[in-house]
This record gives sequence, C-alpha cells and structure tokens, in this order.
Amino acid sequence: MTRVRDIAKVIETYAPKALQEDYDNAGLQVGDPDMEVSGLLLCLDVTEEILREAVERSCNMIISHHPLIFRGLKNITGDNAIQRIVIEAIRNNVAIYAAHTNLDAAHEGISFEIGHILGMKDMRVLDPKPGDLSAGIGVIGNLNPTPKLEFLRKLKEKFNVKALRYSTHSPMLVIKRLAVCGGAGAYLIRKAIEEGADAIVTGDVKYHDFASFGDDILIADIGHYESEMCSRKIFSRIIRDSFPDSVVYFSEKESCPIGVI
Repeated sequence: MTRVRDIAKVIETYAPKALQEDYDNAGLQVGDPDMEVSGLLLCLDVTEEILREAVERSCNMIISHHPLIFRGLKNITGDNAIQRIVIEAIRNNVAIYAAHTNLDAAHEGISFEIGHILGMKDMRVLDPKPGDLSAGIGVIGNLNPTPKLEFLRKLKEKFNVKALRYSTHSPMLVIKRLAVCGGAGAYLIRKAIEEGADAIVTGDVKYHDFASFGDDILIADIGHYESEMCSRKIFSRIIRDSFPDSVVYFSEKESCPIGVI
C-alpha cells in the first residue's frame, strides 16, 4: 500500500527539500500524508482543469513542478483559481505535491534532463551550491559540433517551441560547448560566457539580456513552459523506480499559458 508520504519521500530523496530556494514552497501543498494513493497525475502547473482531470481519472494525488501555493493564503473563500483548487482538492480527497527549485538544483534535475534530450556530454553543474559541486542550477557540457541554424531548429523540434527567440548578433557558427538552465535562467548568461559556452538555452530572457550579451554567446530562449515540461518525465521515473505498480499519468489538459499568433 503506497501512501502520499511514501511518494513524497522518494521524490525528496532524489530532490531534497534542503536544496530549495528560500522563497520557494516545495512539498505537500494539500492533503493527508497518510492517504493511500490510487493514481498519480503529473503536470507542470496545477489548474482547475487538471484537478478535474485527476478526479475523472481516479487519481487522488497530483504532482507538479510549480507549487500551487507559492505565497501564503490569508483566506480560502474561492475568490481566485488557487483558492478554488484547494477547496475542490480537499472536497475530492486529492493530494497536491510540488517539487520546484529543489528539483531544479538536484543532481540529474531539470537542466540535466534538458542536456540529455540535447545529447550533451561531460555535463556538470553550472552554478553549484556552496560545498556541493553535484547540486545547483544549470549545467554546462559538450555537444557534437552542430551548425548554429541546425542547432536552433533542433531546439524548436525537441521542445515543441512555437516561437524560438535567439540572439541574432551572436558570431558563433558552430555550437560545441553548451550551457542550459530550465525555467528562468537569464542570470546565468554571464556565468556561461565565463565557462566558455558557445550557447545558452533557457527561458524568460529579456531584451537587454540579448542586447548586452548577444555579441559574446548564442542565447536561445525556448520558453519557461517548454523548458520545464520534462519535469514530468523525471517524476515518472522516480515513482516507477520505487513503485512500479503505481498508476501514473501525464496530464492531457496541460497547456502553455502564453499564446503565439
């Protein structure tokens, strides 16, 4: 019999909560830790539609990368989507759990997964935690030499990017050394340059980041959502390795909140 606390334990063994940033709120958000788990639904963000999907699929535990409850709730009256989700989750006995910046910083976390998707070799953490070179944000490693345009087309295909933003002034013609960071990693651009990267792949890059650093490195913004969808694969592996008989689904109602015309 697998309980909510058992699922939480294996995830936190892989991605210890001690790795999360001070501002974060990883862990069990809603639900009884002793409840038996009948099925798990994996997603990036918990939405009302995804909660309904969990109920319809008889999944009484949702695991997300982004926390549902990020800032404190002063009331739960149903005035906004987060409050309504909390109310309906409790009403339907659905536990909600999140592993966020602790999964970002874990060894073989989000950025490592991106690196594997792109075929990177000799990966190491780009911005390691103090005293632990195996944990931290972003990775840097080597890539089979790839012409710039081919590399950008590969990013679009691998991560299903509708509109890829990249630095047009970058002089690099071939990408051999690559830095990646899932989510919002623009603050690592300077670090990637210092580490000799030809390119950095991340999300949420601002205009002035492109303007300030685009002459020194190829910057590719694949989108926050697109860069972190691979979190579901990580969750699935963690759970299936420890509980191979678990019923695990990827949400079919997941969609990027940003549209492109």
